[in-house]
Amino acid sequence: MAATIKDIAKLANVSHTTVSRALNNSPLIKEDTKRKIMELAEQLNYIPNFNAKSLVLQRSHTIGLFFTSISQGTSSSFFADTIRGVNRVIGVDYNLFVRGIDDYTDFSAIHRKRFDGIILMSQSEADNPFIYHVLGQGIPLVVLNRQVSGAGIVNVISNDKEGSYAAVSFLIESGHERIAIIEGVEGFKSTQQRREGFMNALIDKGKPIRHEYIVQGHYDTESGSQAMKQLLSLPEPPTAVFCSNDDMAIGAMNAVFENGLKVPEDVSVIGFDDIGFSMYTTPPLTTVKRPIEQISARGAECILERIQSPSNEGELIFMETELMKRKSAAKRSG
Repeated sequence: MAATIKDIAKLANVSHTTVSRALNNSPLIKEDTKRKIMELAEQLNYIPNFNAKSLVLQRSHTIGLFFTSISQGTSSSFFADTIRGVNRVIGVDYNLFVRGIDDYTDFSAIHRKRFDGIILMSQSEADNPFIYHVLGQGIPLVVLNRQVSGAGIVNVISNDKEGSYAAVSFLIESGHERIAIIEGVEGFKSTQQRREGFMNALIDKGKPIRHEYIVQGHYDTESGSQAMKQLLSLPEPPTAVFCSNDDMAIGAMNAVFENGLKVPEDVSVIGFDDIGFSMYTTPPLTTVKRPIEQISARGAECILERIQSPSNEGELIFMETELMKRKSAAKRSG
């Protein structure tokens, strides 16, 4: 039978409350008493009962990782990178609960007894009611991907506008005049930021904005393929296409090949995110590196800090983007 706190208390001649506090490194316990209890626990191969511990500390040992939606507009690569980043930081000390906000008709199940902290990968202002509910419950909150003001909110975001600006500027400097964009899900903050970067680059470089070159996608490969087919069917198709994520860029390149054309000889393609697969496409994809895994890992570090040391101070953390120049975009010939 496994040793219990009561067994340690009996041998140490102290109360089980003292043992519990010592095992949780409470400053209320004298160091010599704490050391004695820790030694006994080690000798008895004591294994903490986390269910009982949760009741004592009023903690669930669960961190919630929420997305605006898992089924709509969240690519598999984005989803996997987010979970990977969070998971490698929280380790085995916490359970990770993953869900889409759109799964809920109300948020009554989201409360302090169920979650020690919540990380939200936010894509849209439609997430705000969820955010207000979490704050109202007093649950530590970290918001990734979208800047949200509010007491106690930590924001970890990338500068998507600058990233897309750099990508389109590179295409212009490579001699392209007819540059199109395949956008992400309408209403998503990332879609808006990348569109603004695209527009600003064209305006700053004195290039025309052609509305037929602005095509809607949904952050998946199929929508990227369909959007590229639409662009290639124009009387004057673009010579370069900026895609708002890598999944759509891969779909777009496939559509170019299906039309008997080549990348980048006929159409240059740039993506966004730098997912792991992007360097293994044919040709390797030029893309804007947005370190989703690192952003998610930083968010996990922040939520652990807030769980241990609650604070009402907000914080904004920027993660920089970088243009990864590979083989899918080239100078315009002729």
